[in-house]
Amino acid sequence: MSNGRGGTAQREIPQAYQRRAVPENAAMTTPLAPDSACPCGSAHPLSACCGRYHAGPLAGQAPTAETLMRSRYSAFVLDRLDYLLSTWHPSTRPATLAPNEPGLRWLGLTVRHHRLHDPDHAEVSFVARSKLGGRAHRLEEVSQFVREDGRWHYVTGVLR
Repeated sequence: MSNGRGGTAQREIPQAYQRRAVPENAAMTTPLAPDSACPCGSAHPLSACCGRYHAGPLAGQAPTAETLMRSRYSAFVLDRLDYLLSTWHPSTRPATLAPNEPGLRWLGLTVRHHRLHDPDHAEVSFVARSKLGGRAHRLEEVSQFVREDGRWHYVTGVLR
């Protein structure tokens, strides 16, 4: 987004998407039955979709950048902070993440595009919608991913 002066305008990140330091007694996950619909919107059960990358033999092994992005969205919905940190590239990963704000409702995910730049670099554009305190929020981002040692990692994102 241009700021009219040859630079890029920075958009403020809605509070619903900001992460703070994790309180020591914070719960790390939100329970959801494995046969529940996956939060990523695939219409598959969580256990047959993103859940298989959150834990178990396929943990952290999303086969594509888009699959990793969808599983990360589901991890945000479920407050799987462990998964979010483990799939964040070490060069840009924060030390900690805080759980979702109380009352935050995730409303859906739309993937706009997935582009493979080369076998180990990809871009995913998406819109994530949520509601907090009666206000709707919309996060539009173009995220960059890298594959190292056969595993995809989130590197960074630019808000739209």
